[in-house]
Amino acid sequence: MRHALTLARGALGRTAENPAVGCVVVKNGRVVGTGATASGGRPHAEPQALAMAGEAAHGATVYVTLEPCAHHGQTPPCTDALISARVARVVAAMPDPDPRVNGGGLELLAKAGIRTQCGLLEREARRLLAGFIRRHHERAPRPHVQLKLAMSADGMIAAEPGRPTPITREQALRRAHLMRAQADAILVGGGTVRADDPMLTCRLKGLEDRSPLRVVLSRALDLPPDARLFATAHEVPTLVFTTIAGHERALELKRRWPALNIVPLKHDETGSLPVREVLRKLAEMKINRLMVEGGAATARAFVEAGVVDEIALFTAPDVQLGQGGVPALAGLKLREVLEDYELRDELPLGPDVLQRYERK
Repeated sequence: MRHALTLARGALGRTAENPAVGCVVVKNGRVVGTGATASGGRPHAEPQALAMAGEAAHGATVYVTLEPCAHHGQTPPCTDALISARVARVVAAMPDPDPRVNGGGLELLAKAGIRTQCGLLEREARRLLAGFIRRHHERAPRPHVQLKLAMSADGMIAAEPGRPTPITREQALRRAHLMRAQADAILVGGGTVRADDPMLTCRLKGLEDRSPLRVVLSRALDLPPDARLFATAHEVPTLVFTTIAGHERALELKRRWPALNIVPLKHDETGSLPVREVLRKLAEMKINRLMVEGGAATARAFVEAGVVDEIALFTAPDVQLGQGGVPALAGLKLREVLEDYELRDELPLGPDVLQRYERK
């Protein structure tokens, strides 16, 4: 099952609205087939693993990170493939929260005489599929939100407002790009676009095609019209949430960059873009995993909205930016915020450190 989870993890960020699932077929103690949800979400993991196994699937045990689907969609049910392959046993890490399945897949397999088990390494599977689960189970569906912060030892993300400041080094940057590849969307505020003119793409060798949807929050659309995000919107999908529907500024941006998607929303009582409504819209777009990357005011807005599920904290222990620097959460005390989270793991990345926290 750990092997299946590793396969599923490799599919994160490229399975569209479908969950990233891994599957391993074992016969006589030997792995005879493996599969993961393909790019775009189809084919599913199980038929790929069964195809690799061939006749060896007869009488085999199948380990899969999510209960096999039992409904007809754009592909036949995975339960049909498992029954046809005459497997002996199916072990699922967790039930499928999709109401079209939700226990029905394992029930069909059991009726066909296949032994079933559910719950092996379930916590790890639920962590992997957190966004898919939130879209199907929560009263207010939304993606899983990962907040990424890169800061100095004294808690700053820049030397001064509006001035980009490299803080972490090569290994940390590579890890951050891998996180981008595993996300369905990456979000920044308008201040980050004005200060950094970022690309927000994955630039790891071999993963250049895994860049997620790029999302910008800009209440007044006071953004540079020649920003690189806009100029490359025909290559990497780019979405801007704003509060000024039909405004000349929005019309001009659309005329100049036709591929740019501008979505108007009603502002909240403070005049800001409503974070929860942004997340609801992204859930409607089938976004499972959202990475929030900057800047400080945007990070604070998501924390205060109570929607941050995971914090990826990159720290450069040997870098101090001083009192003139920009605090990571725009005035919120990070130490107090982290009281609602537990440290999941800590990873040294050259001179830097990555700490990953998840909500308690």
